[in-house]
Amino acid sequence: MRRALAESGINKNDIVGLAADTTCCSVVALDAGMQPLRDAIIWMDVRAEAEAVLATGDPALQVNNGGKGPVSAEWMLPKSLWIKRHQPDIWDRAAVICEYQDYLNYQLTDRLVASINNVSIRWHYCADEGGFPHGLLTTLGIPELVEKWPADVLDLGESIGGLTSKAATHLGLNPGTMVAQGGADAFIAMLGLGAVRTGQMAFITGSSHLHLGNTDSSIHGDGIWGTYNNALTRGRNVIEGGQTSTGSIIAWFHRLIGEPDMAVLNREAAAITPGAGGMVALDHFQGNRTPFTDAASRGCLNGLSLGHTRAHIFRALMESIGYGTELILDNFRNSGFVPSEMIICGGATNSELWMQIHADISNVPIIKTKVADAPALGSAMLAAISGGALANFEEAADAMVEVERQIEPDAKTHAIYSDLIEDYKALYPALRAIRR
Repeated sequence: MRRALAESGINKNDIVGLAADTTCCSVVALDAGMQPLRDAIIWMDVRAEAEAVLATGDPALQVNNGGKGPVSAEWMLPKSLWIKRHQPDIWDRAAVICEYQDYLNYQLTDRLVASINNVSIRWHYCADEGGFPHGLLTTLGIPELVEKWPADVLDLGESIGGLTSKAATHLGLNPGTMVAQGGADAFIAMLGLGAVRTGQMAFITGSSHLHLGNTDSSIHGDGIWGTYNNALTRGRNVIEGGQTSTGSIIAWFHRLIGEPDMAVLNREAAAITPGAGGMVALDHFQGNRTPFTDAASRGCLNGLSLGHTRAHIFRALMESIGYGTELILDNFRNSGFVPSEMIICGGATNSELWMQIHADISNVPIIKTKVADAPALGSAMLAAISGGALANFEEAADAMVEVERQIEPDAKTHAIYSDLIEDYKALYPALRAIRR
């Protein structure tokens, strides 16, 4: 923070507020003095796989494939169950179980609160259905968990309080500087991409791909997570789908062949015709990210022959991730959410070829905004709203988000991919059954 102030030349007296985004769901156990009892169990930690099924028929589970589940080991309830079963002494001593977003905000303000974003997307909280899932907690044998959770749940951008003197000194800011409620990084990126209106969809890329759309409808069904009630804005829901191994597979291949320049790989792959010579790669955890228990790749290559080059493989990886995105969009459409564009941020924006492949496969324009770090911009938007500089998300998006350009799908290439995607749709479920 101090370096940012120094390098930007901004006077701390001109800062009206700040907000933080974090990864969800990283679970923290604290004693009565708000001291950690163990390391946080971070979002990608899947030790709670055995606790992740939770097939109880409770209505709160409708956000998990329409109630069919499973609940990912990433989420709050499996991790909490794991602590109770495997570390009962910590469970008994824990006065607070929360996310490290909540712990961070407590360190800034001395006030313990939860974010409606985090609790709606990963705690089975529903503002329109009574809040916390008391019935589900009772069924799971952990009714006391609700007493350990923060009692107050704040909307995104709502003021938590001012910076304490200790926090202000640490950060180099003024005591009392307003701290606004933030949330999960990808969802805050929706704000930073300007995807704040009904029907708009954010396309978050990195080690994984995440697809987040705004809808006025309550949608639940196969192949999707959500919809999450009031997770971003009051009166609106968010639909979610994703692929686990996307950028991570690209990075794996980059390391494997020892080519230091991604631009070289992109040029080589661009010279390969759509379809990558009949080769396709599969990520076995598309649509609804299912927990896995080891670090081994869950993907495979099909159709590989002696005639293929590294460019074919590289293009096949990018195309297959595009097929996975289209499979998710197909689930969205079948459920009633039909995105007309995808507003993109993250690692995929570094590849013109990959963005074009996504646009061509799904026949949906890709919108690229000027600020690539959408979660950081989204956090700034929350601070601006809470500090009174802007009125709401829509006004903040219009004032702070700038579209850099639009990548249009190519009709001829889309026609080629339309045939290939049908093969992918048949191949994916066939191989999923033998993934282990």
